[in-house]
Amino acid sequence: MLGFGSPPADHGHGSAEIAQRLARSRHGGHLKDAIYGAMDGAVTTFAIVAGVQGAGLSPAIILALGAANLLADGFSMAAGNYSGTKAERDDAARLRAIEERHIDLYPEGEREEIRQILAAKGLDGSVLERAVTAISGNRRAWIELMLVDEYGLSPKIPAPLPAALVTFTAFLMAGLVPLAPFALGFDTAFGLSIGMTAATFFSIGALKSRWSLAPWWRSAAETLLIGGMAALIAYVVGAMFRAV
Repeated sequence: MLGFGSPPADHGHGSAEIAQRLARSRHGGHLKDAIYGAMDGAVTTFAIVAGVQGAGLSPAIILALGAANLLADGFSMAAGNYSGTKAERDDAARLRAIEERHIDLYPEGEREEIRQILAAKGLDGSVLERAVTAISGNRRAWIELMLVDEYGLSPKIPAPLPAALVTFTAFLMAGLVPLAPFALGFDTAFGLSIGMTAATFFSIGALKSRWSLAPWWRSAAETLLIGGMAALIAYVVGAMFRAV
């Protein structure tokens, strides 16, 4: 029971709740994919908007280059994320096969690895030996322990295709924001694009703070600063070509 002034629990601690939470945790999430895709979509598209605007070119060119960036760069990011995530999973499968073979050929050496891993975590004496016996009696648990503690693999590697789709979707949604005022034909399109993109950066940062110990305003300001710097660089480079 919580005492007076104690903070509320972040999640339930009943047996069923724990089982459900642990089952969900076996599958990698897509937070990184979404944040990465949204940030890159907003930054690269607005960089094009700012660069073309700085060069004094027409809104039609902004729309053409922005649309090309949305599709080509968005697909490139998604494909890169797919390939990288698949490589992680392939590497995990390769190392899993190695551990399967080692357990069959060198069971005592592999048990000694368990023993040393658990000893480093603070187990000793009879407790350590019982834990070694229990884990070596469960082949799947044995291999998972080796993958995480011997090879340093993440226990949660997302599926490649969903990771790529999340990245592409987030890229498109955030990347459309800087282009929207130009597509709608507003006279003050560039000013609106600046404001809307800044709000997007700020919102991404504030949302990201939900999975961080940092205050929401600090995370939002940090993300806004990163995006703003990229946009400023693009605008200055574009302005350099205005007189060319």
